[in-house]
Amino acid sequence: MTTELIAYIKQAVRFRLVNISGSDEEIQFPTFDFANDDSEFSKFVTENNFQIFEILILLISMLPYIAPGFLTNILSEFFPDGSDFPEFGGVKGKQYRGIIPTGETAIFIVVGDNYRARNHIISIFNKEHVFYKNSILSLGNVPEGEPKISGALLLDIEYVELFVYGAVSKPKLSQDFPAELLETELEWDDLVLNEKTQKEINNVLVWMEHNNRLLNEFNMSGKIKPGYKVMFFGAPGVGKTLTASLMGKHTGKDVYRIDLSLVISKYIGETEKNLSQLFNKAKNKDWILFFDEADAIFGKRTGVRDAHDKYANQEVSFLLQRIESHSGLVILASNYRSNIDKAFTRRFQSIIDFENPGVPERIELWQKNIPAAFMSEELDIQKIAETHEVTGANIVNIVQYACLQVLAEGGTQLTNDILTQSIQREFIKEGRMV
Repeated sequence: MTTELIAYIKQAVRFRLVNISGSDEEIQFPTFDFANDDSEFSKFVTENNFQIFEILILLISMLPYIAPGFLTNILSEFFPDGSDFPEFGGVKGKQYRGIIPTGETAIFIVVGDNYRARNHIISIFNKEHVFYKNSILSLGNVPEGEPKISGALLLDIEYVELFVYGAVSKPKLSQDFPAELLETELEWDDLVLNEKTQKEINNVLVWMEHNNRLLNEFNMSGKIKPGYKVMFFGAPGVGKTLTASLMGKHTGKDVYRIDLSLVISKYIGETEKNLSQLFNKAKNKDWILFFDEADAIFGKRTGVRDAHDKYANQEVSFLLQRIESHSGLVILASNYRSNIDKAFTRRFQSIIDFENPGVPERIELWQKNIPAAFMSEELDIQKIAETHEVTGANIVNIVQYACLQVLAEGGTQLTNDILTQSIQREFIKEGRMV
């Protein structure tokens, strides 16, 4: 936020108070060339073609962050006796000691006592306006019986960060945000899937690249449901989470894995509340949402025997509703297809099976995971791949253990014996027959 922008909004507030108070001070309403200002705020309002009254309201909502004492001081200047001035609005916070601007504050500063224009400005806070649709700005809740417009101006914290600090920090896993960012150092070429699965993944990538064009350029937005819903099925370790991570990295999108332990609550209504917070946060963010072990909430529905069953089914219905209305990519993953109710799978555009890697995939996985420095002429990757059925996750564990054993013995070359012993150890760990 530039000092020129701060000076501009301060001058706009002063202009309105001068005019309404009958002061003899001569003052002009300020002007500002947003198109030629390089601040993130000016770029944002210019790109969205916001009108001046919308820009003013956004700036007013930022005053507590950029000039905490300004509203208190300027009211004291014009009303030194502390006269009540209800038209100005404003509320006090629990810890914040300045004035928090409300919808009334915004209306007063923008149109003053022009009551005909007032109704037009109030419409900015309707659900049809881009402020609401894109979760940019909203009004805080008010006590029952009080005008909604007296609610505090609530600028989404990500826009506060963008406008004030020039960058948005990524949300962290917490009770309020039950998701963690998935990141990987691997690249797309490191992903090893069979041809059928890879083809289905590529179809999802096609949607990610071309769907917006289909909706906007070819008038399909009213005919096609927003977003894309995918189910990943496969045993642990076959690459479901890695695939989701790499899809995000490949397309430049953040991937958030939902922690269902923080979402699902035994208290009635809390699960829906947690899901609402999550999807509201993800709205218009172009994130990929990844629900791992989705059968925890998408398992086969039961008959309604008691109130618990009734509310459990309601939670599932609510989640389906939010997923279907979400405009981005949602991936649900489960270890076993039989765990998921068939009624749910019909609601998804794509069902992708992650089969255990066959011999060709296992050969490629061994070659990609064994460091070149540890390769030896004795090592028979072909035979190892044909003999032992392992997943990609197994192979990573086996290679790590085997390489450490080689280093501990003072060598740098893997042998068939060492690798086979490491495989047997992995099987024993999983309770499998050696």
